[in-house]
Amino acid sequence: MNSITFDGRLAADAELRYTQSGEPILTFRVASDIGYGDRKSTNWFSCQIWGKRGESLKNYLAKGQQVTVYGQLLLREWQDKDGNKRLSPDVRVNELSLQGGRQEEGGQPSSRQEPPAAPRRREQQSPPPMDDLDDDGIPF
Repeated sequence: MNSITFDGRLAADAELRYTQSGEPILTFRVASDIGYGDRKSTNWFSCQIWGKRGESLKNYLAKGQQVTVYGQLLLREWQDKDGNKRLSPDVRVNELSLQGGRQEEGGQPSSRQEPPAAPRRREQQSPPPMDDLDDDGIPF
């Protein structure tokens, strides 16, 4: 089974496109850091979400959004402008989790928050009246 899981941040806002047959494809790039200090490096993944799910997620996938991606790794071969063969790690996303808040341009987390939901009022139910109980049927 071919599967990959990684986390990272979106390099740009996700783009929604359609095939000639009308099938939606949401594409985005994720930068995933590995290592730390002087040994820190970044892996770049091109990701695709096909179908209605991609259409629904488009507005949530903006530049800086931290995500965890679960999918299938596809290595796409291409040639650069000098004619050299290159490999690009592409991921067909099976599942996506949004993590934390979106980063603003200065690298600071976004201060935008959803307004808290209003608490639901619980209707209190009054207990049944005690007058209706008949002790004559109780055997003790």
